[in-house]
Amino acid sequence: MLPLVKYMMLIYGNDETWQRIYTGSKVNEDVMRAHRELTEQLVASGEYVASSGLTVEAARTVRVRDGVPAVTDGPFTEAKEVLAGYYLVDCANVERATQIAARIPEAAHDLVEVRRVMDPADL
Repeated sequence: MLPLVKYMMLIYGNDETWQRIYTGSKVNEDVMRAHRELTEQLVASGEYVASSGLTVEAARTVRVRDGVPAVTDGPFTEAKEVLAGYYLVDCANVERATQIAARIPEAAHDLVEVRRVMDPADL
C-alpha cells in the first residue's frame, strides 16, 4: 500500500457566496448536512484528519516590514475572497484529494483550493 499524503482543501468565498449559502443569520441546512455527510464518510474511510469553518469576526491581518508589525482589521488581502474554512485529509494522491474537494458544498458556489501539506521530513 502506498503511503498516504496530507492535503488541505481551502474553502474560499465572498459576500455573494455567503448570500447564497446563508439565510439571514442561519447557515443553509442543506449545506451543513452535506458537510456532516462528507465528514462522516471521510472518517469512515480513514482519510479525515480535521476540518473547521473560519469566522471573520475579530480577524486581523498582520504584516511585518522592517521588523515593525502592521496590523489591520479583517481577514482581507488584496482579493475579494476570504478563507472560510478547510478540510485536512490524509489520502492516496492529489486526484483523490480533488475528488473530495469537489464534494465540499461551497465548491458549487465559489472555489476550493487543494494543496499538499509539506512534511518537514521531506525537506
